[in-house]
Amino acid sequence: MAALRKIASVASLVVLLMAGFCSPVCVEVPSETKAVQGYHMRLQCISCMKREEVSADTFVEWYYKPEGGKDSLIYEFNGVPLETISPFQGRIQWNGSKDLQDISLNILNVTKNDSGIFTCNVTRKLNFEVYHTTIRSSKSIHLIVTEEAEDDFTSVVSEIMMYILLVFLTLWLLIEMIYCYRKISKTEETTQESATDYLAIPSENKEKCTVPVEE
Repeated sequence: MAALRKIASVASLVVLLMAGFCSPVCVEVPSETKAVQGYHMRLQCISCMKREEVSADTFVEWYYKPEGGKDSLIYEFNGVPLETISPFQGRIQWNGSKDLQDISLNILNVTKNDSGIFTCNVTRKLNFEVYHTTIRSSKSIHLIVTEEAEDDFTSVVSEIMMYILLVFLTLWLLIEMIYCYRKISKTEETTQESATDYLAIPSENKEKCTVPVEE
């Protein structure tokens, strides 16, 4: 699982960097759904604006629903962050962006009882010159908390593939270095033999070797 998370993180980072270099585009990346007891967990929720050039007022609500329970408000953001009274009080950390396209949360010191469904609701009031319109979106994250990190089959295969790729690249680099070294050595030997053959020619015959220049 750790290897898979690293690969996913690197892939996400590459996508975000490519998007950043090409144009200011928001990329919606799904959140992790498994956490380990006693560690921190990032509930990732990204809601991209479809009209980035339009100013908007954004209101965010985070809800939590335990297994077999009801939804309860645990966090909201309306210009300023506000943590409500809940089992997560004192363990929630805002991890969103300034433009409020990334509205993620950090859950600190995850417990076994934190398993359940987290929902982030986003309400945007787009301010056009002539009128205003409201857009709402919602995303759910089904979080599963385990006592220890689990390595599934996919992560094992991914880790094996990483090692195979590393070995292949190392061998390929070594072969390229040997090939280039032999090519350079062969060129030097050919040049040295040509110079030796030229020096071995008697002086009276060297003029005959001179290529005539046409006027």
